[in-house]
Amino acid sequence: MAKSITLLSLLVLALTLACSGQKQSAMRVSGLTCEYLSAPLGLGEPQPRLGWVLDSPRRGEVQSAYRVLVASSPDLLAKDQGDLWDSGKLLGNRTCQVAYGGSPLASGQQCFWKVCAWDRDGAQTPFSESSSWSMGLLDQSDWSGKWIGQVSEPPDTSAEKRTPGPKPVWLRAEFNVEKPVKRAVVYATARGVFDLHLNGSRVSDDMFAPEWTDFNKRIQYRTWDVTARVVQGANALGAVLADGWYSGFLAWQPWRGSYGYQNSFLTQLVIEFQDGSKQTFVTDDTWRMNNGPLLEADFQMGEVYDARLELSGWDSPAYDDAAWKPVDVFEAPGVPLVALDVQPVRVTQEIQPKAIFQPKPGVYVFDMGTNFAGVVRLKVNGQAGDKVVLRYAERLNPDSTVYTENLRRARATDTYILKGGGEEIWEPRFTFHGFQYVELTGYPGQPSMDAVTGLVINSDTPVAGSFECSSPMINQLMANIVRSQRANFISVPTDCPQRDERLGWMGDAQIFIRTATTNMDVAAFFTKWMQDVEDAQAPDGCYSEISPRYGRMQGHGGAAGWSDAGIVVPWTVHLVYGDNRIIERHWDSMVRWMDYVLRDNPDFVRRNGRGSDYGDWLWIGDDTPKEILATAYWAYDAHLMSKMAEAVGREEEAKKYEELFESVRAAFQKEYVSADGHVAGETQTGYLLALYFDLLPDSLRPKAAALLVENIKAKDWHLSSGFLGVRQINPVLTMLGYPDVAWRLLETETFPSWFYPIVNGATSIWERWDGWTKEKGFQDVGMNSFNHYSLGSVGEWLYASVAGIDLDPSEPGFGRLLLRPRPGGSVTWVKAEYKSIHGPVVSDWKVEGDTLSLEVSLPANTSGRLYLPCPEGAAVTESGKDAAASEGVKALPREGDCAVFDLAAGSYSFKCPALKK
Repeated sequence: MAKSITLLSLLVLALTLACSGQKQSAMRVSGLTCEYLSAPLGLGEPQPRLGWVLDSPRRGEVQSAYRVLVASSPDLLAKDQGDLWDSGKLLGNRTCQVAYGGSPLASGQQCFWKVCAWDRDGAQTPFSESSSWSMGLLDQSDWSGKWIGQVSEPPDTSAEKRTPGPKPVWLRAEFNVEKPVKRAVVYATARGVFDLHLNGSRVSDDMFAPEWTDFNKRIQYRTWDVTARVVQGANALGAVLADGWYSGFLAWQPWRGSYGYQNSFLTQLVIEFQDGSKQTFVTDDTWRMNNGPLLEADFQMGEVYDARLELSGWDSPAYDDAAWKPVDVFEAPGVPLVALDVQPVRVTQEIQPKAIFQPKPGVYVFDMGTNFAGVVRLKVNGQAGDKVVLRYAERLNPDSTVYTENLRRARATDTYILKGGGEEIWEPRFTFHGFQYVELTGYPGQPSMDAVTGLVINSDTPVAGSFECSSPMINQLMANIVRSQRANFISVPTDCPQRDERLGWMGDAQIFIRTATTNMDVAAFFTKWMQDVEDAQAPDGCYSEISPRYGRMQGHGGAAGWSDAGIVVPWTVHLVYGDNRIIERHWDSMVRWMDYVLRDNPDFVRRNGRGSDYGDWLWIGDDTPKEILATAYWAYDAHLMSKMAEAVGREEEAKKYEELFESVRAAFQKEYVSADGHVAGETQTGYLLALYFDLLPDSLRPKAAALLVENIKAKDWHLSSGFLGVRQINPVLTMLGYPDVAWRLLETETFPSWFYPIVNGATSIWERWDGWTKEKGFQDVGMNSFNHYSLGSVGEWLYASVAGIDLDPSEPGFGRLLLRPRPGGSVTWVKAEYKSIHGPVVSDWKVEGDTLSLEVSLPANTSGRLYLPCPEGAAVTESGKDAAASEGVKALPREGDCAVFDLAAGSYSFKCPALKK
């Protein structure tokens, strides 16, 4: 036994020296993540994936090996002892998607970890700074509390009218802690939405917990570490419970309660004491309840808050709750409780109004300057009983009153009743609106500019990209794209934040996801949403058109470009983040979808099973035949399935789906493509999908591209595509040798174009090209959102072709970069950065006179291929010398009008003559 201990000690010593010996590398390890998150709490993933970023001052740096230590305590980790997992020295350059490989993890377990790496020369880095994660409640039996709340009456579904839901309920209980606390963790969930309070204040700034899923399939829970809040002696734990997605108004339904009408709450506080013992405090029938100042709370309708009814001190110990009632106890829902392994919804920004005006006596309208999703914080001073009403709108009527007709049944109104006695500050907690303008009525006196502050609400996905150029219009377009993404990434990717809809439309998501990845780190966000997609899948394999599915959308599925998100989203997450697990996890679901389509369309033309069949939604002047769209997307699905099967080692299935792709491709050509390259329907989107999805013979691609350009020219150089074509138009034109046409479309300011809304004051992406025009005014109020990200899918092209930052599909996860800046239009410089999963990629170019200058930076452990546009035979220099002789640069044969170089990781400075426009 002693000999074994000695050998083990020597092994540990050897491994320690391997990461801390004298031969130290200048490379450093940082940016540790677990399941894409920074130090997450309460993970539900039993084998979480780890990742890190490498930084090095020299070019061509590559990780040759790494070692991961995972320990059960910070002390052990500080001693370089990985009692949970010591990976040893593992050869390879992997820095992401590294699955935990240690001892099985238990519910609530804490894990502390760090990494060291070896560089290309075999020199070791120091260990990274430590990080951590903790596990959630992994088994349903780990939950011991009861679901509690206040009995409410079911909604009246006999009439097409909207009536308020039950008043939100306040829940509380006290508990005593008799020993010194080592750690305290609380797990909480609800059928509804809730704020959790402990000892006098909210536990976190998270909003709308437990967020949105199909509550009939699964319910999410949140985890918070409350060690610093629990005290020895008396403690008070409480919650405010409201409707949210579970029981509030959802979409255009006339009544509330899509998933259920009875809100309820469940929590479990686990306290570990210094002496090693534990205490668990849960919701049960000893809790008490009361109603408070919040009279109504609904996402679409808004909040009504009477400050005179505030329950001062209700969340503190020793509060007198004798007048409160015992809670009602409800049956458990009978569906799994799952950890919410994603960034929470939060207030992520505050906005000050830009102007205030008075269109009518007593009516004050604040212009917030931008169209966003959230609420406002109200500051007011008046008498008890004064009532301030806030109405939210995206646009103004000609008389400067707020335009609310496009909100349909969404009331989008908050009401605050003052308690009096001095300045009062209030912000809603259980609602959000889409708006640029706020109307105040009933305000005592005349409001100043600081009477309202805008609070931007969205899922707190980290910023990934930044883009700036010499064109103010393009900068505004990019800002509008990002703003619409924020406004519609609230727990799930929705279509709009303002009207009575706000659904997870799959067509919008699949068209925009690649642009979304350039703006934000959405890996965890879409990983969670793909579970919603699978939950919404019908038993016959048909994917829904929205996810999460809800009551009134049962039976809606199969629409081309919408249901196909079930294939496109996993592929994109794999492509951008190198994620194979999302493929493996949803493979069977994707196969069921492919079987569904083939079963109804044995001749490989997708005529049947197309659901609502939206087509090229909101096209302008070009109605693409729907069978063409559907067949094209089927072929695309098959191709992506083949690629995904190949990525996860399913060789036979890769072959099967590539053969399916060829069959659908052949059928597409037979049915819709003429011998001279014409695509049936003669629409821009028809040509775009045929070219982008590789559905044409190579010999016809140039002809079809020329016909596409003729179509654009015939429309006076305007686009006419809707949701499904707009993503492809500029990438296809650039890919096939017409970048000048792509630039011309981008910078067109007349209708329809990306710039037309900006010329007319847009601060977000509109749902429709013609949401408002000078000739017709507002579009049909039945469907006219001014904050809809779909037509902003051009952002993908702005990064990939204008800035020149793209990935090589042969090495998913930005392991290899494609750098293809394409100067054009009126733009003379671009500065862009993208924080890839391997680290930041930078592209900074400018044209001065006849010279193109380009600064690029590739993160350590990556490589890239640069396509530098310049005249044939032009001299290309890097850092003042011939580029071909520069360290880390390898010259390759020219391609088209570009000099081509392979680049190792590092920073470079190129100069060459600019191409003549």
